[in-house]
Amino acid sequence: MPAFSLLLPVYHGDRAAYLRHSFHSSVTDQTLRPAEVVLVEDGPVGPELTVEIARLIESSPVPVVHVQIRENTGLAKALTAGLAACTHDVVARMDADDISLPERFAIQIPLIAAGAELVGSGMWEFSEDAAGTELLGAQRNPPTTPAAIASYARFHDPFNHPTVVYTKSAVARAGGYAPLGLMEDYWLFARMIADGTLAQNSAERLVKYRVSSGAYKRRGGLKLLASELQLQRAFRRSGFTSRSQFVRNVLIRGGYRLIPEAVRRHFYRTIILRTRPR
Repeated sequence: MPAFSLLLPVYHGDRAAYLRHSFHSSVTDQTLRPAEVVLVEDGPVGPELTVEIARLIESSPVPVVHVQIRENTGLAKALTAGLAACTHDVVARMDADDISLPERFAIQIPLIAAGAELVGSGMWEFSEDAAGTELLGAQRNPPTTPAAIASYARFHDPFNHPTVVYTKSAVARAGGYAPLGLMEDYWLFARMIADGTLAQNSAERLVKYRVSSGAYKRRGGLKLLASELQLQRAFRRSGFTSRSQFVRNVLIRGGYRLIPEAVRRHFYRTIILRTRPR
């Protein structure tokens, strides 16, 4: 199996306990461990996270490259800095509040070894009750084959970002991460697909994605609508979507940003997650 780096960004809004669980689940508990961790500190993180980061670096069973950015720059720039620091061409993504299942990399890395350049997986949404007990929620089951991924990508992000493993070379060919209002991952993956990157998803749910009480609220509002419109215009200009697909996406995905939170949650789970455009 190829050696790989784990890319893990952290910023001041993260919680130390969540970071600890995320780190251990993606390193210590893995049946196939990364060769290194590249931990990107995106701006000042405060004393609690600073102490936790130092503990994780000291106790890590694999080397940790600690990238510190003086000011918070946003996810796209933080990931770009992290990718530059990765020793290996194969890079696995992880967020500081999610949890990898122990067999995650043992399933995904062989797919990279077999020739894929971008590999994601399904995942569980989860939350915690007052006692800290994990409560599993909705399943996110992405399309798995290259053809289904390419088709689905014209309407919805075909990858769950915290689950992906990719090659730096494929990311670089597509132009890397570009800031785009919380949708930089979707824009990158669309460009990678258009560039001919061999992409696939594992059907297994290999990551647990933390959903806070305000998760669906943050997916709406005028700011997200502006980002959505910017993304759809970028898709259309690049030729990634047709005119009819552009109109559909603006009406459905744009309208989704403006509906009430309770309706948005139901809409996302019953329509967007289950829709596979052809």
